[in-house]
Amino acid sequence: MFSSLLDTARNSPFRGPLSQVSCEPAIASEQGAMAAATAVAQEDSCEFGSTKYFALCGLGGILSCGITHTAVVPLDLVKCRLQVDPDKYKNVVNGFKVSVREEGMRGLAKGWAPTFIGYSMQGLCKFGFYEVFKVLYSGMLDEEAAYSYRTGVYLAASASAEFIADIALSPLEAAKVRIQTMPGFASTLREAWPKMVQNEGYGTFYKGLVPLWGRQIPYTMMKFACFEKTLELLYKYVVPKPRDQCSKGEQLVVTFAAGYIAGVFCAIVSHPADTVVSKLNQDKTATAGSIISKLGWAGVWKGLGPRIVMIGTLTALQWFIYDAVKVWLRMPRPPPAEMPESMRKRLEAEEAAKSK
Repeated sequence: MFSSLLDTARNSPFRGPLSQVSCEPAIASEQGAMAAATAVAQEDSCEFGSTKYFALCGLGGILSCGITHTAVVPLDLVKCRLQVDPDKYKNVVNGFKVSVREEGMRGLAKGWAPTFIGYSMQGLCKFGFYEVFKVLYSGMLDEEAAYSYRTGVYLAASASAEFIADIALSPLEAAKVRIQTMPGFASTLREAWPKMVQNEGYGTFYKGLVPLWGRQIPYTMMKFACFEKTLELLYKYVVPKPRDQCSKGEQLVVTFAAGYIAGVFCAIVSHPADTVVSKLNQDKTATAGSIISKLGWAGVWKGLGPRIVMIGTLTALQWFIYDAVKVWLRMPRPPPAEMPESMRKRLEAEEAAKSK
């Protein structure tokens, strides 16, 4: 599979900026530029689209998702409690006060273990398979079509990756919500896991999988597609110089900004499903339909404010860490998609013909 993906990657419009391309012999200056680009490319630790490249992308996903989700566990805990018990936890500030009063500061870290393990596994699949599917799907199209329909490629690749990632995440997410929202049930993963198996069987770990897909797949589609498009627009209209003239630090700042913008949209798109998932994992007799009927339209939006802050910051940090890992490991970092030269010349010729 990966050998065919490697061939696809070499011809993909999403390949690295320094990858070799087939072209006619040009003037000496162009040959010199190609030689210089080849010399720089040799500094990369792996080849774009190789098995090692995809594996390192997965490692970047583990670090970006595992670290960031664990860092915001206190806010996630309060958000979940707002969703499942709005009568007790009136708002974010009140939620923190009640939680600290009842369980102390240490109580705010409840659920950190399933969060770290679950979202590390999710990050591995999400980022790793996104890169795989992006190369695979773009390779099914010719260069011009891949550029014209690149947003569709981003959406399809991210949805495919998240479908797999949620299967890895679901058991740990179920345990996390039980620990955070069911007083007296369990305070650690080691305590919660066997109790869930004993009381309800292994099926309970995937009870929330379909709603989890409903939450995470739209979230991830928005996360990746919005990020990719925002990155293009920032470099085109906001950043005062071309990307290849920006330092690595400047590029990471742009990555963080694009990630935060994407995160805000992610939170809004996926929040109703997030509320349903929290309720499902709290009440073993409930169904998605019964929860929606009980909460109503307004109820499923409870906790949106803290989730926007949490997801916006989370998404920005994830992209920042992911891109920083690529820099640290000297991985190829393709620039935002650019119009193929053949397409640019064709459109210029068509425009010239119209003006005559």
